[in-house]
Amino acid sequence: MAFININGNIQEATCEQELAAIKDSLEILGGKWKLRIMRQLNNRIAENNTFKKLQREVDGISAKMLSKELQDLELNMLISRTVMDTRPITVKYSITEYGLSVLPVTETLVQWGLNHRQKIKA
Repeated sequence: MAFININGNIQEATCEQELAAIKDSLEILGGKWKLRIMRQLNNRIAENNTFKKLQREVDGISAKMLSKELQDLELNMLISRTVMDTRPITVKYSITEYGLSVLPVTETLVQWGLNHRQKIKA
């Protein structure tokens, strides 16, 4: 059961609204890489998250795909991009305050995935 806030009134979401919300969420976070990138940025919150570092740590992602996924995450205000005034130019990425709201979702997925692996092995 989900609830929505409409003009200050809390109402139970209809099934149609819930399905639309799932569709929206999957469009923003779906695919092979976005949640993995978000999780990596969170795991390295105090470190310098440069493009090259992310590419090394998100196993198997190409530079072209990482660039696209970072642009999508930035467009949706989940991460921020900071260009450093260095030679050569360095770009750093970090999770925005809004992006932090996704982390409980990733934690739930991690826990479910760990449990699922155990179940399948049994």
